[in-house]
This record gives sequence, structure tokens and C-alpha cells, in this order.
Amino acid sequence: MFHLGVDYYPEQWPEERWPEDARMMAEAGVNVVRLAEFAWSRLESRPGQFDFDWLDGVLELLGQHDIRAVLGTPTASPPPWVMDMMPGAYRVLESGQRQTYGNRREYCPTHPGYRERCRAITEAMAEHYTEHPTVIGWQIDNELGGRCYCPICRASFQSWLERKYGSIERVNGAWGTAFWSHVYTEWSQIPVPLQAGGVPNPGLDLDYRRFMSDVYVSFQQEQVDVLRRLCPGQFVTHNMMGFGFDQIDYFDLADTLDFVGWDVYPRTAWSLDRHVDGLASALGGDTIRGLKGRGYWVMEQGSGSGGWQTVGGTPRPGEMRLWTYQSVAHGADGILYFRWRTAHHGAEQYWHGVLDHHGEPRRRYRELQTTGAELGRVGERFVGAESRARVAMLLSYDSRFAFQGQPNHSAFDYSEFFRSYYAALYRRNVPVDIVSPAADLSGYRLVLAPALHVLPAAVADNLRGYVGGGGALVVTARTGVKDESNAVVDVPLPGLLADVCGVEVEEYDALPTDAEVPLEVHWQRGSEEGCSASGRLWCEVLSTTTAREIATYEAEFYAGRAAITLNEFGKGKTLYVGTFGDAALHDLVVGWALEIADVSPVVVTPEGVEATERWRDDQRLLFLLNHADESQEITLPSPMTDLLSGRGPVERVKLEPKDVVILEQD
Repeated sequence: MFHLGVDYYPEQWPEERWPEDARMMAEAGVNVVRLAEFAWSRLESRPGQFDFDWLDGVLELLGQHDIRAVLGTPTASPPPWVMDMMPGAYRVLESGQRQTYGNRREYCPTHPGYRERCRAITEAMAEHYTEHPTVIGWQIDNELGGRCYCPICRASFQSWLERKYGSIERVNGAWGTAFWSHVYTEWSQIPVPLQAGGVPNPGLDLDYRRFMSDVYVSFQQEQVDVLRRLCPGQFVTHNMMGFGFDQIDYFDLADTLDFVGWDVYPRTAWSLDRHVDGLASALGGDTIRGLKGRGYWVMEQGSGSGGWQTVGGTPRPGEMRLWTYQSVAHGADGILYFRWRTAHHGAEQYWHGVLDHHGEPRRRYRELQTTGAELGRVGERFVGAESRARVAMLLSYDSRFAFQGQPNHSAFDYSEFFRSYYAALYRRNVPVDIVSPAADLSGYRLVLAPALHVLPAAVADNLRGYVGGGGALVVTARTGVKDESNAVVDVPLPGLLADVCGVEVEEYDALPTDAEVPLEVHWQRGSEEGCSASGRLWCEVLSTTTAREIATYEAEFYAGRAAITLNEFGKGKTLYVGTFGDAALHDLVVGWALEIADVSPVVVTPEGVEATERWRDDQRLLFLLNHADESQEITLPSPMTDLLSGRGPVERVKLEPKDVVILEQD
């Protein structure tokens, strides 16, 4: 069954409204709801005084309509009495300021007392609902994240370091604490990298970011362990925040979950652009799917204008349906809309749901009905369908964390750099898996490794084996600069990948933000003929060892020197791009790389139409998604069946603005 649902907050509404909500949900095709992730004060009004009667009543009503439930552990937003018990549990920000009560996620994830209260409420809920026929699974907390710098975290960090390094001497050696005379003699001397403390040691800074990531992983795991023990027949997930969130290593966080959930908001008050091109949601979906290499659930799919103090643009007609099928196209096996009804009170009064404040069915509800009816007919075909991407991109959280502390250039952003290379693949309709640098790469024809700054030996060996075995690899500037301790390596860059790339970096130049250095391209290929490109922000002067030059700089003191090279290594090839460049350069490089790797688009489409695919055994599902504001026509590579309309075989399809066509081919 494909699970289609909503996020429901009955504790915020009169009880007499609940039957009407359940009826309307069922009539819209809803078969699952998420409940209780912000209901701790209703579930436990005082320490140990649990009240499940109201939630039992909601579940009974939902069950009468064959609607199942996912329960959230309510630990993202504690009641006042919890924090009154332990004032030291408030999170300390990087500025050194301690938070106070009144928002959500004010807690320190390391605090033992807070963790004890979280285990207690989770255990009480699990014991009560372990065999409930309506409850099918659990969501841990809500959107975990937020680093803490309190004294408890400092002491825990020191213990974490002792377990990792074993001796204070090894810490000093790894971090190079002789610099500025920071040699530690006791674990208790090691600080946390507060913003007010100036520039921290890079080794300390990276390890603290790793530590806080591990803290959230262990925080989640405590609740996972309770649920595994008491509710073995129910799944466990967590709603992550896609590619854009950069404080937790999501590969680690996903490890022990049954599947990954995430939250998708294409339109919010923080971006009032009228046109949503689909790129951010596609990248998020591919990232989430790559965490475990299989399908996921969307625990919060945007259904109305999002905003807190201000109001975002509302979804255009057809966009709710379009966003739903885009999530399905990138791996979703279940989708829940946030939220069922827009709240009357609280910080999210302006975060609109399927229903507006008045609770009456309007346009967005009718669009949910349409989508629900379609998924009721064909949704089962999508469940378990897999991606078979031939291209992978390596997402390195170590590099991401290191760049947060030292971006290298004031205008460089690792996430934006990664997104720009992804965009060049997305615009071509080339499916992508976002994977860990330690992943098995043998099934991919092409791997892109943007700014693999922190390069452990095991990752270098993984890439060396991949290229040597016949793979095509793209490596960029600022790769191999740091070892695992965030220390700069003492060999010519790109360090451990120098032989794979066939180059050495003689020197590098950081450019003014608005400057660019034109490139002369010596290697015109196919559709890229006549192209031009420029280097921006960062230029590396390359000396070739076994590689050949394919682009050189045309200005600065390094005019005529290599900027981009191609190397043959073993049975494979490596493109080395020695400048950050811009979207035009990244598009050029990706075009070259796809030709080298012999990777073709899913199908060629007009601008604004996204094409991607999923597979069930030998059956291909082709998704065509029109993000444009005008109608588009696409000629198919072969006759296929229109899954939603039942028409077929068809060889040409027309998509209206914001329309979706899903095609099936044996």
C-alpha cells in the first residue's frame, strides 16, 4: 500500500471536531496520519501522570475509517515542568548565550536528566501502544538539530575525545597544539569552540562538530532502543531536513532506522520566488534516498504557504499534486502533508495546511482528493520501486563540517558548490545517487566528488580502486587538503589523489568575489563545441604529471597554465577541475564527464520539465514533471502507457502547467 496522509494535531482542536476531520480525511484518500509529536504536555501533564485517553479516542475514530497512525515521540518540545526541573538543560548557543523557555528545541541533547525524561515518555507511550491495531510506526522527535556548547556538553566532549584518542598526547599531536602554545596536559582543559572565543584550532573545531553529530545520533538511538524492545512490530523513522541541513551526519543518523523520513517545503516565507523549479526538492530527495539506498517517506510535504512571522506564497493550482509526484519520483513510498488544518494559535499560525483556519474544504483539499484518488488506484506500483542511477555524488560531512569552520574563501559555500554541480545533472535529466565517500561505487559509471577537502586514506583508496577498475571521476579544487584531524597534508595537493588525478597543485590564488579569470578550452566535445567558461573565487595552478591539459587560464600571472586536466588511471579516467568556477563551468564539466562515462539522460525534455525514473524489477516507471508555467510537449523514446489516465501506448505527451505524466514500460 502507498501511504498518503496528513500531520494532525487534534489536541489543538475541540473534541467535537474530530469525527468531522476523520470523515474528511477518508474522503480525500488519506490512509495514515502522524500524531502527538508536539503533545507532551497533553500526554504527561506532570511527572509520571500520563493521560492517553484522548489519544485513544482519536485513534479509535481514525480506525473506524481505516486510517492508520504514526506516533511521534514528543521530545522536540518539552512542557514547562520538564525544564523547571532542570534549568541546566537549556541549550547554550555558539555565542555563549543560554536559551530560555518559549520556543521549541530549547534542550541540550547531552543533558542526562532531559534524556531520562525523554526515555520515560517514550517508554510509557510504547507500552501503551505496542499492540494497538491503528498504530503502524513511530517518528523519533522532530527535525533533530542545534548544537549546544554548555558545560555538560564540554565535559561530554572531553570524554568523547578520550575514547577516540586514548591519550592527551595523541590529541596534541593530531591537532598540532604546539601552535599558539595550546598543549593540553589534562582532558578538563579542552574547551568548546565558542564563537566569542575567536578562531579555534581547526582540529578541535572539526571534532566538536563530529561530537555534536554523534550526540544527536545517540539521543535518537536511546528512543530507538526503547521502541525496538517494546514495539517490535512497528517501524521507526525520523523526519530529517534533506540536503540543506548540515549539522548532523545523516548517514550515521539513518543507520538504525527502518527507513528515512524527511520534510519538503518548496514554498515558504523565506523565499517568495513565484517560480519553483524543483531542483531543491529533487536534491533533497536524492540525498535522503542515498542515506540507506532505498525508498523513504515524506513526513511533512508542504501543502500551503509556509511562514511564521510572515506569510509565504501559496501553492499554485496543481503544485501540491506536482510536488507529491516529484517526491514519489525520487523515492517516496509514503507522503504526509503538513498540516491538516492551519493553526489558530502559536508560532505557526501562518504555516498553512490542507485546510485554512476555518476548516472548510477549499481548493487545496480538492487537490488532495484528486491526488488521493490517483494514488489509491496506482500507488502500489511505486512502493519499493528503486532508482538505478549510473551517476553518484559524494557527500562528505567531514568536509562539510571543516568548511563551516574554515570556508577557505569568504564567498565559498560547500553546500552551494555541491548544489551547482548537481544542478548541471538535474537540468539534463540524469538521475543521481547522493552517497557517502565510503560507499561501494562499483555500480556507477560516473562519480563526482566536489571539494573532498578532508580525505581519509580509506576514501582515497576507495576512489583509486573505482577509477582503476574503469570508473570516471570528477575531482575539484580544494580536494585532499586535510587529513582526518583537519590538519593540512605535507605533500603536494591533491594529496592522496595526486596519482589518480595525474596533477600537482603548484600554487593557488583566492580571487576577489566579483573577479573572474577566463579559461581557454582546448577540448571541444560534441554539443559543448564553442563553449566558454571562467574561473571564479579560487584558481589552482596545475602541473601535469600524467594528465593532459584540456583548459588553461587566460589571465593573471598563471595565464597559459593548466586549469582543467584529464588523466587516464588504470582502466578509468579522472577530470580535475582546478577552479571553483560558476554554473556555466560546472555545466561544461558535467557535459564532458557524461560523455566520457557514456551516460545519457532519461529523456530529453524542454526547459522546465523534469524527467526521472524508478524501476520495479524490469518494469520502468518514467516520471515527467512540468514545473513550468506553460504547457510542454515531449516525444517519448518508445511507446509507453500513461499510468494515471490508462491511455496507451502513447508516443507523445502534452503536459499542462504544473502537470504530471507517469509512464509505464515493460
